[in-house]
Amino acid sequence: MKCGILFISLLCFLKAFSQDTTIIIDNKKMTLPEVIVRNNFDYTKLLKQIKEDTTFYKAFKNLRILNYTSFNDIKMLDKEGKTKASLFSKTQQMRANGCRTMKVLQEQTTGDFYTNEHDYNYFTGKLYASLFFTTGKVCGETNIVGNSQISTEGKTGIDKHKEQLKMLFFNPGKKINGIPFIGGDKLDLYDNRAHKLYDYRLEVQDYHGIPCYMFSIIPKEDLGPLADDIVVDGMTTWFDAKNLEVLGRNYALSYKAGVYDFDVSMEVEMTHYKDLLVPKVLRYKGNWDIIFKKRERGIFTATLFDFSKE
Repeated sequence: MKCGILFISLLCFLKAFSQDTTIIIDNKKMTLPEVIVRNNFDYTKLLKQIKEDTTFYKAFKNLRILNYTSFNDIKMLDKEGKTKASLFSKTQQMRANGCRTMKVLQEQTTGDFYTNEHDYNYFTGKLYASLFFTTGKVCGETNIVGNSQISTEGKTGIDKHKEQLKMLFFNPGKKINGIPFIGGDKLDLYDNRAHKLYDYRLEVQDYHGIPCYMFSIIPKEDLGPLADDIVVDGMTTWFDAKNLEVLGRNYALSYKAGVYDFDVSMEVEMTHYKDLLVPKVLRYKGNWDIIFKKRERGIFTATLFDFSKE
């Protein structure tokens, strides 16, 4: 309640004060609306919670313990941007007795989306399947984040690449080791090195009618040779002002490493099923080129609904 009242007060003051203030926190520059500074708001504590956020990852783990239905729309594009292969399906995940299974309610494909053996012909399809499709019966899962981490340990080839992409997906801005030709430090948006490359801004803003703190990280201008160290082209996150849950996040990543390059953007919108935060819509657009493989240009949208518990 206090947080909501404070937010409304801040929003009202914003109409009177439009100036921005640059502050120093732990020797790092941060841009804040002047109203937040004027009201002696504990922005240091807020920024610490934002940096240590786990609600984004947990929202996806919540999918492992729920029933839900989803529309799955995947398109593979040629170099002119025309669709050369696609999949559209409606699937239903069911959880019973601590296990989850998935049923395909309808499916249409075009082009060579599948191989003759009905395997995915594209890496983008395999990535989507690893995020949202359940094969067979999976048991013993929880939605507890704790110290659990996505790991590439024991994985090789395509399975290892999928886990690395999940790291980028679920932990944008966090240090990730093991991705070929990209030092883990280049993905860390919060260390001393990153603060030489990026600008940080905290604003007060509504997100789909919900009072939020909007936190954005964008590369500085005129970086010169340092621009080669940029992997995250921008990230904007909307945190619920009441409890700092992530309600939405947009981010873009790109990099060229000689033997491969990628340019990826994602948008995630969240909703609630009872007391659980869950993803509602996820939009992805990616362009990948990996040595010895054909370039892939893919877009997909996942729309999740009809959540329930077993």
